[in-house]
Amino acid sequence: MADSIAAYRIVFAIGVFVLGSAIGSFLNVCIYRLPLDLSVNKPRRSFCPSCKKQIPWQQNLPLVSWLFLRGRCANCSAPISFRYFAVELLTGILFVGVWLAFPWQLAVAYWVFVSLLVAATFIDFEHFIIPDEITLGGVAAGIVCAGIVPELMNTHGSVAAIIRSVLAALLGYVLLWLVLEVGKIAFGKKRIRLDTPTPFMWTRKGDDAEFVVGEETELWSEYFARESDQLILFCERAVIDARPIGSETLRFHYNRVNTGTEELALDQVDQISGVVRELQIPREAMGRGDLKFLAAIGAFTGWRGVLFSVFGGSLAGSVVGLATLILGKRVWSAKLPFGPYLAFAALIWMFAGEWLVRWYTGLLAP
Repeated sequence: MADSIAAYRIVFAIGVFVLGSAIGSFLNVCIYRLPLDLSVNKPRRSFCPSCKKQIPWQQNLPLVSWLFLRGRCANCSAPISFRYFAVELLTGILFVGVWLAFPWQLAVAYWVFVSLLVAATFIDFEHFIIPDEITLGGVAAGIVCAGIVPELMNTHGSVAAIIRSVLAALLGYVLLWLVLEVGKIAFGKKRIRLDTPTPFMWTRKGDDAEFVVGEETELWSEYFARESDQLILFCERAVIDARPIGSETLRFHYNRVNTGTEELALDQVDQISGVVRELQIPREAMGRGDLKFLAAIGAFTGWRGVLFSVFGGSLAGSVVGLATLILGKRVWSAKLPFGPYLAFAALIWMFAGEWLVRWYTGLLAP
């Protein structure tokens, strides 16, 4: 009897892993298409990012196809990122872990949750955004799951579970909003003194612009999250559309620049260049997508999951940020996505949160 139960669990675990890797294959579609504003349904089949040829089903089997094709497109031989294999493998492993750790009703809800976490993590690492389809969609999914499986919110009543899920989502959003606003007041400006006077160039490109300082290049829009944001260049010399303006302090808003003697609309300027010795850039503590993402986490994990995710995500992000400084000097314009660390902390809470709370309270007990 025991042997048959063990065999059943092994077979079921293999089935769950296959299901998870198949879901991971769909998540790869979301990870590639959502940041590019492409439909996840049209075309229905996956396609090679290089040659755009649609991939037949026999070449799109989760995990197997990537290994069999040695990470290359069968049509054009262009390399296919290891991320595709990693997402399928990670999702399969997480699905099995959830199935082993929770009753099946909770497991199904948590399968939805971990799928959102995986998609958000890889999109944020690559694009520094978390689409609304994942964040706001995740809030809605969490509330629905709480109504169907009230145990998510540690209750047996659907109405109570929905209320708790909604309140936890609001807590997550408001908590990070407060962090964002306080962080803007305290650390909203970063002054950078360059080692030597450095060439810079601002070049208009359609509705955006490219901003280059030395070897660092950024899109202009990346610096401005608010209308009040201001980027200041302390220049040894500057040139606006081939017109020298000498040694000036240029004060930029997203759509205009003030030279001290005149203000110019940037949509009437093609290029600004010169040499800068010091600059001040605006910055945010985090992106607003993180606020909505924590709301989605709260909708699935409740208020304690929100607090743990903020603490655990901040700790993990600090450790990684410190490591980058120790192992190699990080450039001044480098960004560190916060979403993946929130997702990591949410996973820790889901699998071991209750145990960690008991362990910590035990330490505090006399």
